[in-house]
Amino acid sequence: MPSRRIDLIDTLRGLALVWMTLFHFCFDLNEFHYLRQDFHNDPLWTLQRTVILSGFLLCAGMGQAVALQQRQDWTRFWRRWAQVAACAVLVTIGSWWMFPRSFIYFGVLHGMAAMLILARVTAAWGKWLWPLGLIAVLLPQLAPQVLEHSAWEALFNGRWLNWLGWITHKPITEDYVPLLPWMGVVWWGVASGQWLLRQARLREWQASGAGLGLAALGRWSLAYYMLHQPVMIGALMLVGAAMQSM
Repeated sequence: MPSRRIDLIDTLRGLALVWMTLFHFCFDLNEFHYLRQDFHNDPLWTLQRTVILSGFLLCAGMGQAVALQQRQDWTRFWRRWAQVAACAVLVTIGSWWMFPRSFIYFGVLHGMAAMLILARVTAAWGKWLWPLGLIAVLLPQLAPQVLEHSAWEALFNGRWLNWLGWITHKPITEDYVPLLPWMGVVWWGVASGQWLLRQARLREWQASGAGLGLAALGRWSLAYYMLHQPVMIGALMLVGAAMQSM
């Protein structure tokens, strides 16, 4: 069955991309010492990251609900998944070149690659995805009480298992999107997408005005994600070089 784009999902994804671009531009300005901000601890920035990432993962979950409703087969799923996984590898390589001590080994694309598989195989659980998502979101809060000072703490905090998110302290990395709690957001996305499809509301909304541009951007989210940082960093490097030559 041929797929049909859903304007609402594409527009929400496009909005998240615009917000992400502004966030990353500020982050890059900070890296080039044009700003002085604490992106890792200041709630002004950490809260924005949480909202932006939640938007992407909700859209990813809703997209899986639509794909299953359209009866997209596993062949098409794996083709798209391979693109996400390949881009995740490129992010790791690029971040290792720029930040060798804090390179990205399980960031948003790595996490999304794993979570898309889980979303696909659990989508049939329907309404149970709501409480399951809540459990996934809350479960990391128990990790310090359960693991701290135990023989398991170092194992779960180590790089081989900290991608699960069952940790007592965050690893040193430029981007970290573990399964817990973020799989919970994807499950909520699948559940909300299924509910909207049953109500026939997901297809009713049509983009207009500025929404048309956001929807168009949202249709190319992976390519845009991969290109926006190299372009902005390259531009800032040129600006820095130009200023030094004056």
